Amino acid sequence: MMHPTVARLTLKGLLGRRRTILLVALPVLLIVISVAVRALSGQDDSTSADILSGFALGTMVPIIGVMAGTGAIGPEIDDGSIVYLLAKPITRPTIVLTKLVVAICVTVAFAAVPTFIAGLALSGTSQRIAIAFGIAATASSVAYAAIFLLLGVVTRHAVVVGLVYALVWEGLLGSLISGAKTLSVQQWSLSLAEKIAANGVVDSDVGLPTALVLMVVVTVGTTWFAGQKLRSLTLAGEE
Repeated sequence: MMHPTVARLTLKGLLGRRRTILLVALPVLLIVISVAVRALSGQDDSTSADILSGFALGTMVPIIGVMAGTGAIGPEIDDGSIVYLLAKPITRPTIVLTKLVVAICVTVAFAAVPTFIAGLALSGTSQRIAIAFGIAATASSVAYAAIFLLLGVVTRHAVVVGLVYALVWEGLLGSLISGAKTLSVQQWSLSLAEKIAANGVVDSDVGLPTALVLMVVVTVGTTWFAGQKLRSLTLAGEE
């Protein structure tokens, strides 16, 4: 189900010079903040959890997910070059799955790994905070990549819509409004972190079983729908 040529071209497009600068900026900022907080205030597990849940899971991971998910396919649709790819004897689900895997790998590399490093800088191995948030960021990277890949297929304004979703829904409403929390990827990942970290370190408003089910449903559902929309796009182009 993976196509190596599509994967290579997608990765090359995502890691262009300008996009790479944007992908690196937030992780570097997170790590710098974490080192500075540890140096100035010492180890504080509560502060560590607040930084990692608020800045890492609430802001950095979704924004990098926007860049990776939409960038994996959106530019090709916008400039029309997707037609050349669709003309190849490659199934549409294979194209979508390949681009999704690349987007996930990029999001994990530039979001989940720095989150783990920041956790180590803040608290070391104390209370399993670093590993908890590293795994939580990895899980949310998968969901975000799928969501934003779908946006890249269905709208030409995927980056704008994705940033509004990331900053308004995940960054603001998803952390304040009770009903919105249930449909927040950030809260789903926090429930995973809560389970892994020591008791009382991380709080989530969504139970772990619910979070896991919703995360799987959203990831699989958006991936499937992206494949269907890409098939429709092909048919429209052929007509």
